[in-house]
Amino acid sequence: MSVSQPTAATRWRCTLCGNLTRFDVTRSSKVVEFVHLDLAGEPDVEEQDVLSETIESVRCRWCNSVDEVELVERPGA
Repeated sequence: MSVSQPTAATRWRCTLCGNLTRFDVTRSSKVVEFVHLDLAGEPDVEEQDVLSETIESVRCRWCNSVDEVELVERPGA
């Protein structure tokens, strides 16, 4: 099941328990990062460009369901 990212007008809701606030999101990303190494060799990511991102699953933290998460409109949106 594919679930889209929430927008300014939408949010996730678990249809099984009604949860609106706690979810575990599994996503795949392809990014390009500019990594700066200091003289000691410690890396610091200074820039990050996300080339693509896919949400693989969204699991409800309250009832542990995966196939019950949907996008709904935000109140007042």
